[in-house]
Amino acid sequence: MTVPDGSFTGVLCPIVTPLDGDGVDEESLASLTEFILENGVDGLFPCGTTGEFASLAPEDRSRVIGTVAEAAGDAPVIAGAAGTSVPETLQRIEEAEAAGADAAAIVGPYFHTANDPAGTERFFEAIADESALPLYLYNIPMYVGSEIPAETVGALAEHESVRGMKDTSGDLSYFLSVDRRTPEEFVLFQGFDTLLVPALRMGSNGGVHALANVIPEVFAELLGSADGERGAELQREAVAPLFELCVEYGFAPATKAALVHRDVIPSDEVRPPLVELNDEAKEAIGEAVDRALSV
Repeated sequence: MTVPDGSFTGVLCPIVTPLDGDGVDEESLASLTEFILENGVDGLFPCGTTGEFASLAPEDRSRVIGTVAEAAGDAPVIAGAAGTSVPETLQRIEEAEAAGADAAAIVGPYFHTANDPAGTERFFEAIADESALPLYLYNIPMYVGSEIPAETVGALAEHESVRGMKDTSGDLSYFLSVDRRTPEEFVLFQGFDTLLVPALRMGSNGGVHALANVIPEVFAELLGSADGERGAELQREAVAPLFELCVEYGFAPATKAALVHRDVIPSDEVRPPLVELNDEAKEAIGEAVDRALSV
């Protein structure tokens, strides 16, 4: 949902990008957006890691964001705008704004990783100073090569364009360190699906979770029951087993296979260098989905 300062809270979904052989399957993307929102998720995050942003052409990214934004209606849309340079990132933010996004998510430079925290801060500040949209930092060290230092997040939180952060480090100690260093209005999303309940209990504003594509109703219930035993049960029995398979097989291929299993999208096609799952993996994913929905 949207709060008065234009920030977003709740569970957001880093939506997959359905493909049909000729390109982006916009019809399936729009219906997937509606499925996710109708089942209780609060907003969308197109062109993220699970959305295969790194494999999309610029025109594809704009098409994906525009399709999601139109189908989402009043629901918030935070578009991925990752880039390795300040000009490239700003261009992606401008494209996201033109396509209808409400905010953009940016990562640290993932080729020339900064050799000093001051360099990381300088990179983000240069983007924030010129950004056409409110910004969310996206900490994902397994792909970028380094985390955003907690002290740097604290400094960037003072910038008027920086509204929050998605942390996909899987490190709850780091998450809590960031929480201590940022003001109350700074929105802190947990990005590791298996840590949503612990993070919510420790003050997180919500989460951005790949499995919200597949089991959005579970995440909606989990968000409302995080403080009780039901939330812990859903985290442990519904989310964790499916998340472990996604870690093993890859999030975009596994999530798409799960969505095909639920008859939400027609194809599990992914773009190189990713590959579709074999039949054995698809069967394991399908069984985990069915178990998650029965908890």
